[in-house]
Amino acid sequence: MSDSSLVQLALAFPTASERLLLALLYERDPELGGFSILGAAGHGHGFAHASIQEQVSGQADRRLLLAVMPQATARQLLQRLQRELPAARITWWLTPVLDFGRLA
Repeated sequence: MSDSSLVQLALAFPTASERLLLALLYERDPELGGFSILGAAGHGHGFAHASIQEQVSGQADRRLLLAVMPQATARQLLQRLQRELPAARITWWLTPVLDFGRLA
């Protein structure tokens, strides 16, 4: 995949990190395109940092940010977030986007 290819950046993060994460995203220059944030529930074996409530319920409250952008932009953004917001409880992944557009 070339650096000009589109990817979907997904960030899964604790709800408590949302305000700081959004502040960093809104500072981005050039301005980051649109993105969506959804509520999510994390499941799995990585509960070392889970709250007591999350341990009892068996799931971790998370938010999921989804954004489509060029791969190079996503990698630059990830480097910046790793520098300015290093957090073990924030997980990310990149997924290739075959096509992207608006219906209107």
